[in-house]
Amino acid sequence: MTAVVQPAASSTPARDRRTPSPAPARRRTIRPGRLIAWIALFLVVLATIAPFVWMLRTALSNNRSLFTDPTSPLPVDFTFGPFERVLGTASTAEAQAEGGSGASIRFWAYLRNSVVVSVLITAGQVFFSAMAAYAFARLRWPGRDKVFFVFLTALMVPPVFTMLPNFTLIKSLGLLNTYPGIVAPFFFMTPFAIFFLRQFFLGISREVEEAAMIDGAGYFRTFFRIIVPMSRAPIITLCILTFINAWNEYFWPQLVGQDESVRVLTVALGAFVSATPQTGPDWAGLMAAALVAAIPTMLLFLAFGKKIINSIQFTGMK
Repeated sequence: MTAVVQPAASSTPARDRRTPSPAPARRRTIRPGRLIAWIALFLVVLATIAPFVWMLRTALSNNRSLFTDPTSPLPVDFTFGPFERVLGTASTAEAQAEGGSGASIRFWAYLRNSVVVSVLITAGQVFFSAMAAYAFARLRWPGRDKVFFVFLTALMVPPVFTMLPNFTLIKSLGLLNTYPGIVAPFFFMTPFAIFFLRQFFLGISREVEEAAMIDGAGYFRTFFRIIVPMSRAPIITLCILTFINAWNEYFWPQLVGQDESVRVLTVALGAFVSATPQTGPDWAGLMAAALVAAIPTMLLFLAFGKKIINSIQFTGMK
C-alpha cells in the first residue's frame, strides 16, 4: 500500500488574492499655495510679537546706556532697574543713576484706580446690555426693529464725536475728577454689547421660556433664572472684552480724570515721558510700565482666549 504524503502547511497564511496589496507610501509634497500661506502666517505672527519683544528688550536696558547701541536686539547693560522704578522700590539716587527722573511714582494707586474703573464699567455695561438685548430678542413692542437699527447705526459713529457733549454734561453735573465721571459714558450699555448678546438670545429655544411662563414665571424671573444661566459663556466673554476695553481706555480718563486720586494707569504712563530727566526721556521705565500694565489683560486673554473666539463665532449673524 502506497502512502501519500501531504505537503506541509505553510506557517504564514496565504494572502487573499481579492485583498489589494497596500499602495507604496508616497512622499508628501508641499504645495506652493500652502507654503505661501505658512510664510504669510509666520510674517503676521512675527509682526505681532516683535513690538512686545522690543518693549521687553528696552525695559531690561539701562536708560543711560540705551542710546549707545540703539539697534542692539539684546538689552543694553542688562538691569531690572526700570521695573524697580515702576514698582516704586528704587531709591531716587538709584533711579537717577540709571537715567530715570527720580520722581516718585504712585504705581499701585494708579493700578487700583484702573481696577476700580474697569470693574465698574464691566459690571454696569454687561448687566444693562443683557437686559436690553433680551428686550430686543424676545419682547414684542412697537418699533422694536427700528430702534435696534438705530442702535446698530451708533456703531458707525466715531467715539471722538461724542466726547465734547459727554464732557459738557459731566462738567455740568460736577463729576470731573471723580469715578462716576469716568465711568458714566460707558456704564449703561453699548451697541456692540447689545448686538453680541441679542444674537445669542435669538438662538435659545422659545419652548424653554414658554414652559417657565406656564409655571407662572414673569419676564424678569425668566430672564434671571433661565436666560442668564444658559448664556453664561457669552456673558463671561462679554465681561472679558469689556474689561479689556475699559482697561485700555485712555482719552476719556485723561479728559475728565486728571487728578491723581482718580488717575488710571494708562494716563499715568504719560508721567514717565513728562517727567523727563536731563539726559532724555525714561524710555526704559516707560516700556517697563507698559509691560506691567498689559499683564492683567494678557493673562485674561491667555486664560479665556478660546472661550472668547468660540462665543464670537457662535453669536454670528442668524
